[in-house]
Amino acid sequence: MIRKTTLFAVATAIALATAGCSPAASTTTTQDAGVSAKADEALAKIKGQVLSKGPNGEEPAPASVAELSDDDVAKVKAMGAKAAIVMHYGGNDWANAQIAGLKSEFSRLGVDVIATTDANFKPDKQVSDLETVMTQKPNIIVSIPTDPVATASAYKRAAAEGAKLVFMDNVPQGLTAGKDYVSVVSADNFGNGVVSAHQMAKALGGKGKIGMIFHEADFFVTKQRYQGFKETITKDYPDIKIVEEKGIAGPDFAGDAQSAANAMLSKYADLSGIWAVWDVPAEGVMAAARASGRTDLKIATEDLGKNVAIALAKNELVVGLGAQVPFDQGVTEARLAAMALLGKTPPPYVALSAVPVDHTNVLEAWKQVYHEDAPKDIQDSFKK
Repeated sequence: MIRKTTLFAVATAIALATAGCSPAASTTTTQDAGVSAKADEALAKIKGQVLSKGPNGEEPAPASVAELSDDDVAKVKAMGAKAAIVMHYGGNDWANAQIAGLKSEFSRLGVDVIATTDANFKPDKQVSDLETVMTQKPNIIVSIPTDPVATASAYKRAAAEGAKLVFMDNVPQGLTAGKDYVSVVSADNFGNGVVSAHQMAKALGGKGKIGMIFHEADFFVTKQRYQGFKETITKDYPDIKIVEEKGIAGPDFAGDAQSAANAMLSKYADLSGIWAVWDVPAEGVMAAARASGRTDLKIATEDLGKNVAIALAKNELVVGLGAQVPFDQGVTEARLAAMALLGKTPPPYVALSAVPVDHTNVLEAWKQVYHEDAPKDIQDSFKK
């Protein structure tokens, strides 16, 4: 769901040079026909389904509930509405796709996007961002709170001043759907965790020792991913043992994950795999694996960022992930906001299903997730 541009690649290159290591040609998958069949069956069953509940236990509604008629679009265009996009942090593939989807749909609806902010995962910065955008009196605010408690009062004030609030993934504490905010739109983050668990199990042949690197924060969707992965491994694959868990708080998520992975690999010489909570921490795990000469390590994660997509295309280190569809989520958020402007009451929780991605479908998945062909460097990396 999230990633941040870092200098981890430079650090990795230095570490490789120092260690005298080089990446292996490909990821070796442990074959077990029974485990593969079990995992494939589970992944096929998940397709198109949503396993997550909303932040307050809500049942998920599909994105189709936000579809607008031509008459609805004409009415919204006539309003001359203004919108602000207040991000938790940006500059990554997920955030860029969310914003692209929002701006594309707002343009179609005649809604002027007056501001797009980046809090760099700092609650006080996000509160300041909200206060600043409210001086421009937006009719709509689409946002993802960095901290559900620390930002709650700022969102409450924005709602009281008349802004229609639509949230991505997370909801501030004490706010009520239909009263303080319109709806929350999310990927199936629990389902994404489940997807990555089955992919990890398939790559390991259903046995081995693994570590987990989780997001050490009160962040609803990353906790869902953690739960989905851990519960699935524990229940469905008892011969896979989770021997170590380490939390990372950021903002240098790749660097923190690299340090956590280094510690795991040093402690457990026979560690077979590491799960990372999203693609940027997974980049740090890749860096640690390469620096340790452990290019046989199996890495599973969530979110189809460019660097993990290249690893999947090369069939190196990353064995699979559960992807969100952030462009489509952005479109859905804009439509829900438009519904609120029209006086309609959307469902409180809308979720879009997980997309399982591995080496075989990474190019097709990129197009599904981002609504454009995979960049040339990903295409050129694909190992047939």
